Amino acid sequence: MQRVTAQLVAGLLAVVLSLLSEQSWADGGGPSLAERVIWAVNAGGEAHMDVHGIQFRKDPLEGKIGKASDYGMRLPILRSSPEDQILYQTERYNEDTFGYDVPIREEGEYILVMKYAEVYFAQSQQKVFDVRLNGHVVVKDLDIFDRVGHSTAHDEIVPFSIKKGKLSVQGEVSTFNGKLTVEFVKGYYDNPKVCALYVMKGTLDDVPKLQPHPGLEKQDPDEEDDEDDSEGGEEGGKKKVSAGSKRVQSGPRTPNPYAADNSSLMFPILVAFGVFIPTLFCLCRL
Repeated sequence: MQRVTAQLVAGLLAVVLSLLSEQSWADGGGPSLAERVIWAVNAGGEAHMDVHGIQFRKDPLEGKIGKASDYGMRLPILRSSPEDQILYQTERYNEDTFGYDVPIREEGEYILVMKYAEVYFAQSQQKVFDVRLNGHVVVKDLDIFDRVGHSTAHDEIVPFSIKKGKLSVQGEVSTFNGKLTVEFVKGYYDNPKVCALYVMKGTLDDVPKLQPHPGLEKQDPDEEDDEDDSEGGEEGGKKKVSAGSKRVQSGPRTPNPYAADNSSLMFPILVAFGVFIPTLFCLCRL
């Protein structure tokens, strides 16, 4: 009897815990962002926990591949919170292609987030490289300065899925053997690098957004005018062309000197000649 009672109590406890878990999930109490992250590294730097609770481990490539740099430590990084600027201030680069291996045991939807900041070059076309994911080129010709400028945080976000032993990313499919290889590919312009990266379960909506970029978020007033004009159908199209001609013009319209009618100016001159010639003739006869 006591054994049966103990079994009933254990069963009731299991049911209660299951209900509480389901209720917590329904109330938005599912896995936190930090719990969804399965792997995170602060490239070229020490371990760090960010404001979202993501635990970035110390760079495992230290002393093995490439070079670590903390050159960015002397600079504030725009678009990043003060607590997490360290993730963009350190980096690992290499004179050849290099990368990280991420073990993934479960199928599902995943996101790869790579963090960058250009802290050395002050113009575009100085550092340009690709990123490969298990052989698939997922980022082509990444020029960090060209994207966001100097000492400014920039995240490259790549969603992918693993199902039935297959990796699917950006419309391409390949066999998956339990290891995700993220490679930074050497190009013609300097060396590939990365500041930090992590892999998490979820979708694009789950990825924390960087702070707005003051230079990229501001919309050009002329573009707003174009949008307003385009909503007016055929008439709006006519207005758009007119507005475009005004933007091209750099000053007031110059009048065409050949377009004016000068007949009104010639009449007084002819009258003056008509009076002057007879008067001159009379004076000569005197």
